[in-house]
Amino acid sequence: MPDIVAMFFVLGVISGLLKSDLNLPKAAYDTLSLLLMLTIGLKGGMALHGNFSSDLLLEALVVLSLGFVIPLILIPLLKLVVGLTAPNAISLAAHYGSVSAGTFAVALAYTMTHQLETGGQVTLYLVLLELPALLVALSIYQLTREKSETAFSLKALLHETFTNRSVVLLVGGVVIGALYGYDQGSQVTQLLTGSFAVVLALFLLEMGLVAAESLRNLRWHYWRVVVFAALAPMVLSLAGIFAAVLLGLPEGSALILAALTASASYIAAPVAIRNAIPEADIGLAMLASLGITFPFNVLLGIPLYHEFWLLVQ
Repeated sequence: MPDIVAMFFVLGVISGLLKSDLNLPKAAYDTLSLLLMLTIGLKGGMALHGNFSSDLLLEALVVLSLGFVIPLILIPLLKLVVGLTAPNAISLAAHYGSVSAGTFAVALAYTMTHQLETGGQVTLYLVLLELPALLVALSIYQLTREKSETAFSLKALLHETFTNRSVVLLVGGVVIGALYGYDQGSQVTQLLTGSFAVVLALFLLEMGLVAAESLRNLRWHYWRVVVFAALAPMVLSLAGIFAAVLLGLPEGSALILAALTASASYIAAPVAIRNAIPEADIGLAMLASLGITFPFNVLLGIPLYHEFWLLVQ
């Protein structure tokens, strides 16, 4: 059976498809997402406390390179095989090169439930993979247009990315956790880390409702995008697994890296793409990333990537 937190996602999807009046107030959802990002950052920082090493730099560079390479591979594939226009191909490549914080949280919960060895630096993977795909995709978009009505500003993109509240809370949580560790400040950290599963379950309930909304917009002529969104996670997870083998990561860290490379952004990427590529159909990208890929990863993908990892050992 799927992890219990994943069943809250299923409940949200079913409720949404049945057009139930179930909903989480926006203020509640905002609070849950903030708590989730802060707790993830704290957990990673506390695991890093006193455990910094020279190997961390190499690990960071390898993970960062994945964010640059994945969209470069996906753009021609999406144009030639899936048949998307250049703006939509670049848009989807940006979404699938970037990552999903929700998928990360579910993968982290999975490693905790199965007691898999996980390094504290996995939170850094989430931060490192957020920006490169957006930079690559938007740069290619500008280079392939003779004249762009929307000017691409690297400074604006960097500012928007690094001042995004999720990134601020993740990085801030890592720094605070690394400074204080598990024992110091436990009156705060124990409350947050102890309620992680509950917060994640409620967050996934809301994500299920949002995913159901995307699925209701599904049309038959999107079948190629649907097939891509279902198959891409399994293929992209292999990039994370091979990188984990190269780096000699422990089992839990390898699984989280595989889950991240298999995921697709549905928060940061839509905001950046909507502003920079006005011709792109953001609804199509959200259908793929949130309507298909996210449910696949939450319900089937993460245990599957664990099996992939065990096969290569």
